[in-house]
Amino acid sequence: MKSTVVIALASIGLLPATATIPAGAQTTAPAAGPADGGTQSAPALPDFSGIWAHLTWPDVEPPLAGPGPVRNMSRRNGVSNVYQLVGDYTNPILKPHAAQLVKKAGEIALTGVTYPTPSNQCWPGGVPFIFWNIGMQMIQQPDKITILYANDHEVRHVRMNQPHPAQVTSTWYGDSVGHYEGDTLVIDTVGIKVGPFAMVDMYGTPHTPALHVVERYRLLDYEAAKEAEERGERGNFRIPTSDPGFARDPNYRGKGLQLEFTVEDEGVFTTPWSAAIIYQRPLSPLGQWPESVCADNPHEYYAGRDTAVPTANAPDF
Repeated sequence: MKSTVVIALASIGLLPATATIPAGAQTTAPAAGPADGGTQSAPALPDFSGIWAHLTWPDVEPPLAGPGPVRNMSRRNGVSNVYQLVGDYTNPILKPHAAQLVKKAGEIALTGVTYPTPSNQCWPGGVPFIFWNIGMQMIQQPDKITILYANDHEVRHVRMNQPHPAQVTSTWYGDSVGHYEGDTLVIDTVGIKVGPFAMVDMYGTPHTPALHVVERYRLLDYEAAKEAEERGERGNFRIPTSDPGFARDPNYRGKGLQLEFTVEDEGVFTTPWSAAIIYQRPLSPLGQWPESVCADNPHEYYAGRDTAVPTANAPDF
């Protein structure tokens, strides 16, 4: 794939416990009120804006405890083989029919043939499949959040502080509503459309109209983000830092962005499961936004080569 890509905590001063009260002074505390005489600014919201990228693929980080995602069983040089995606169909989160679909996809992959996914068939990915995009850009506004993804101009719209409608009309990315819980952005998504290549991951794990995904985004200090990222890299493939768009700045010591998400679908899974992704700032977060277009741009779409679309050496007429 070709690519080119605080919380401000307000503190309140309190009267020290060792302070003395002068004789004759008021001995009952006055009613608390804003120091500015009636106006009090709201707490600053976390700033997730800008370009982010995760450099591990295709597996997401499983939780420290509890049910986790389907992961790749195929290995190459000791890490997940990105050229052969064979999902672990024995994962107990899968109901029997879902396990069979994952097994079938893996069997196709083992023959050297790539089975169809939304990304290689130029279809919208849906949620959480879209999280497998390497690059992500978030635009925060008071009433909505827009999330852009590096592949195929995929865009999500999140309405803030609103409920889901009583009757949800299914769409490719579902109906997403969000709110802040302190330093965390919570996005709840339902109504995700089931298309011909509907799946929640790169291994063919299906979903039904009952799919429900909850995302939780929060900033982590550099060391905490680094530790979480290294945990997610174990046995996983790491995209080279020389990638022209999402290269990592070796001197960056700023915050990372953690996405923790939970997936439930009673038609597919035996239990809800969760996973996490760590995003970091790419080398040039204010530089070019990468473009990878499946549908109408075959140039260097994959592995630095043009896509093998039908061509003719001579005009038809």
